[in-house]
Amino acid sequence: MDSFIELTKQLRFQLLEDCLKRYEDGYKFNRKIYDEFYQVKDESLSQFEQIEQWEDDANAVVHRIPLFPNQIKNTKDNLEIMILHSYFHDVRKKRFMELYQSVMYNLDLILNDAHVTDQ
Repeated sequence: MDSFIELTKQLRFQLLEDCLKRYEDGYKFNRKIYDEFYQVKDESLSQFEQIEQWEDDANAVVHRIPLFPNQIKNTKDNLEIMILHSYFHDVRKKRFMELYQSVMYNLDLILNDAHVTDQ
């Protein structure tokens, strides 16, 4: 459970904030330029692996966290979408911020739950 909480903290305070910063201030990659596409693919591979690991861990302890299985899946999907949008800037800021708020809310639910963090 401790590794799940640490991974949740990494996603919340590092990955999520990196995505927001990259979207607001970062270079807008062009997916039609193969070199840039493969650069994004290489840079984001470890992020996708982290998200996959988080989903597996969350589903393993779903009975001990304040999220339902569909919230876990939606959080994973939204994180993956955010990563891609943060590199390619292909959505409006309002939509990106909706994804950001949704993911942040679900991760904060886990981190702020006393039953989860005390165990």
